[in-house]
Amino acid sequence: MKNPAIVLCLLFVILAPLARGQEVLRLGTNVWPGYEPLYLAAEREAWRARLNVRLVEYPSSTEVLRAFRNRVLEAAALTLDEVLALRGAELPVKVVAVLDISAGGDVILARPEIADFQALKDRRIGVESGALGAYVVSRALKINGMSLADVEIVPMDVSAHENGYSNGLVDAVVTFEPVRTRLLKAGAREVFNSNQIPNEIVDVLVVHESVLATQGDVVRQLIKDWFRTLDYMKREPDAAAQFTARRLRITPQEVVSSYEGLYLPGPEENLALLSGELTPTLQRLHRVLVGQRLLPGPVDTRGLIAPDWLAE
Repeated sequence: MKNPAIVLCLLFVILAPLARGQEVLRLGTNVWPGYEPLYLAAEREAWRARLNVRLVEYPSSTEVLRAFRNRVLEAAALTLDEVLALRGAELPVKVVAVLDISAGGDVILARPEIADFQALKDRRIGVESGALGAYVVSRALKINGMSLADVEIVPMDVSAHENGYSNGLVDAVVTFEPVRTRLLKAGAREVFNSNQIPNEIVDVLVVHESVLATQGDVVRQLIKDWFRTLDYMKREPDAAAQFTARRLRITPQEVVSSYEGLYLPGPEENLALLSGELTPTLQRLHRVLVGQRLLPGPVDTRGLIAPDWLAE
């Protein structure tokens, strides 16, 4: 028989935040190495007991966007282009931290017989429409002097990328880790990656503006715990890689390799980015998205970036 005192203590730990009237902050992500420090932070910092932050993982960023737009989530990890789409829909949102900058982690993988991106002319490309994939393929086409008329776009959630590729439904996919590692193992050829569009794919923590009025302290502590976790990953890389490997279903060494295509800025770099260094990237993204008709029209970005919530 369990010790009643222990059971009572456990119930207190679980229910204490609710007893204090603390609202749940639901933070949505999709599977991506750049977001994994959030899950490691939750494991190490016991958020349920201390902050009442609930991580909600979705199969794709399209679903994260939908849930955030519908107020199922108070916060989300999204790319900056996706945040612009939210602003385009007139949602009052704030970017409160930069989580990572893709430097090779986002890729277009093709069948091994396809030599380069231009060889995808008249071929089928699996793309998660309405999200980052549409942006990546539009940039790859532009850089290679091609247009959407040159390829056949097949709408495909990231959860279907492996099956779509393996079953011959598409000739290439716009994807990222951990799918990237698994498809490369299967013989896929990388024909484009985010190194060719430096500083254009930026993952950020975004919150509804109203959340800052009611749960601002939670947001501030969440960001602080994020930076503490980045420090832990540097001090204990093996333990951190093992944790992430179990979640991503790849090896610890493959986890380490996946982070080679990512840059995770610390607190000082974050402050510099949110205080002005990110503005040129935001403006460039805005021009590209409007020019490629991935946004219905110009978006007012004033007040979108909020550096005030970075932990001190």
